[in-house]
Amino acid sequence: MRAVLTVLVAWGVLAGGGMAGGAPATAAGTTLHRSPARSVAPGVAYGEFRMTVPRGIVHGHLLTVDLADPRVSVDLLYPGAVGARSPVSQLAADRGAVGAVNGDFFNITEAQHPGVEATGASVGPAVASGRQLKGAVPDGQRFGPVMPPGATTEDVIGIGYDRRARLDRLTLRGAALTSEGALPLRGLNQYALPVDGIGAYTPQWGPASRVRATCGTDTDRAAPCTTDTAEVTVRHGRVTALDEVPGAGGVAAGSVVLVGREEGARRLRKLHIGEPVRISHRLVGRGPGPLRFAVGGFPIVRDGEPVAGLDTVAVAVRTSAGIGGGGRLLYLLALDGAPGQTGLTVRELAELMAQLGARDAMDLDGGGSSTLVTGDRYGATVRNHPSGGAERPVPNAVGVFSSQ
Repeated sequence: MRAVLTVLVAWGVLAGGGMAGGAPATAAGTTLHRSPARSVAPGVAYGEFRMTVPRGIVHGHLLTVDLADPRVSVDLLYPGAVGARSPVSQLAADRGAVGAVNGDFFNITEAQHPGVEATGASVGPAVASGRQLKGAVPDGQRFGPVMPPGATTEDVIGIGYDRRARLDRLTLRGAALTSEGALPLRGLNQYALPVDGIGAYTPQWGPASRVRATCGTDTDRAAPCTTDTAEVTVRHGRVTALDEVPGAGGVAAGSVVLVGREEGARRLRKLHIGEPVRISHRLVGRGPGPLRFAVGGFPIVRDGEPVAGLDTVAVAVRTSAGIGGGGRLLYLLALDGAPGQTGLTVRELAELMAQLGARDAMDLDGGGSSTLVTGDRYGATVRNHPSGGAERPVPNAVGVFSSQ
């Protein structure tokens, strides 16, 4: 009960008197009205808000998560494979989460490369329950709105083993050690590899085709797919298969598939069946200690202020994750996409997150992906109206858990 009251008090303080009976708070030169929050589980509160902006009404949904409560935890929800998608409500129900919002931007379509299968894989790094699932695609290969200056696809919001949330940047470090030397790894379970690079695909990738990894360039997502490719299967530390074209189908347990393009492909072609290869990889952060959970996005608030260079034109339904309370409070927000309501620009979203109390915040995937759910023993309930009229399957989500 003490933990629940802590969250509800925090909500009331952050509302700035905007709860029923109080004076409304303001954000971005607009009026922000907040409903009283209610506990959905120990340490987790849910509430709604409305903003009036010159172009209409913004309706939003917010989960406030008290990470200082030992009964509360946060983890990445995903459908068991990096190259797969499921609705947020299903991801939450399958894991018994008490709340969730959609996560990273992802490889949603391949209209620029006819005949190439979209993988559904996310843009940035992903860490679930301490397991490092994937690295970041090159900046020029990402999907989503334009990032502000200084941001990169390696940016994440995560929670460490110290139970504190933080913004961080996860860089892939790895190599395939062969008899002729080390082959640097430039990718881990990614839908796009850097030009001249080699990427590793583990059983966590799933059955999706790996052809997309050799399309586009570091600066142009729409550039043609290269034909200078190679694929090598390493099983239990030895080469078992050599192919010219990246394949599809699941990667067997105990195996790693190496995909190379341009110079990376030429180096892989020097390997031969039976040759010993030892593969190692890890995501290295800049913060104090490893992250137990991480999901990609791009920073929109740092030290309580919107970052410079955020877009002020495009209006959309949006999702965000913010941090307050010295890393002990997590704010998960999704706007409502019901007809007759408007969205926000990225700059307006940043101003709103700062107003709600976030010292740091990330922009997550928006538009038809924006989804916020709460859950109980009966399943998960979608609280907002997805702008596409129904939930969009997504590659991952931020899941909140709470024990009674």
